[in-house]
Amino acid sequence: MKKGVTPEEAAAMISDGAVLMIGGFMGVGSPHRTIAALVERGVRNLTIIANDTAKADYGIGKLIRAGAVARLVASHIGLNPETQRAMIDGVIDVELTPQGTLAEQIRAGGYGLGGVLTKTALGTTAAEGKKIIDIDGEPWLYAPPLKADFALIACDRCDHNGNVSYQLTATNFNPVMAMAAQTVICEPREIVPVGVIPPDHVNTPGVLVNYIIRRGAHQ
Repeated sequence: MKKGVTPEEAAAMISDGAVLMIGGFMGVGSPHRTIAALVERGVRNLTIIANDTAKADYGIGKLIRAGAVARLVASHIGLNPETQRAMIDGVIDVELTPQGTLAEQIRAGGYGLGGVLTKTALGTTAAEGKKIIDIDGEPWLYAPPLKADFALIACDRCDHNGNVSYQLTATNFNPVMAMAAQTVICEPREIVPVGVIPPDHVNTPGVLVNYIIRRGAHQ
């Protein structure tokens, strides 16, 4: 049985300067209660690895607005003008990475691979300063594996052993992030008894999950 914690207890584990992977796709599948607790705690100088920063004051956007983020690795920031402004002003160091490459970098980190070779972004500003590898006379862009101190993920259902089931868009980044962090904290919509989730519906096995965010009184 996994240990249940409150969002505040989860936030207390995360120190200034930590590297976080945060699941979600425009806020869908993001751990909103845990993010709110991090903002309330006032954590600073975080490195965030995520698909995006959602919208202003929503999802990861709350961490942007709170000034908690020093570095961001993401595939796009198009719907969050506050992230764009922070990048332009030099407040946040932003590394924009093609979405598929980002997902594969995270997967490589979780699988113990040495990185990813891709043609995507060759010849563009996204490849500036990156390593180019020649294979049989063809150039390939090398993308290193990504790992994190914590993965903050959200799911539809989780049982008491930490077995996780996602729905729809939440499946995009949460599963690979759960593979690539030292500590995985899962925020479920619903906690169910062991056996309720059919084995073939388990997207992230409990062996990868360290803590489960307990349901709040309002839930």
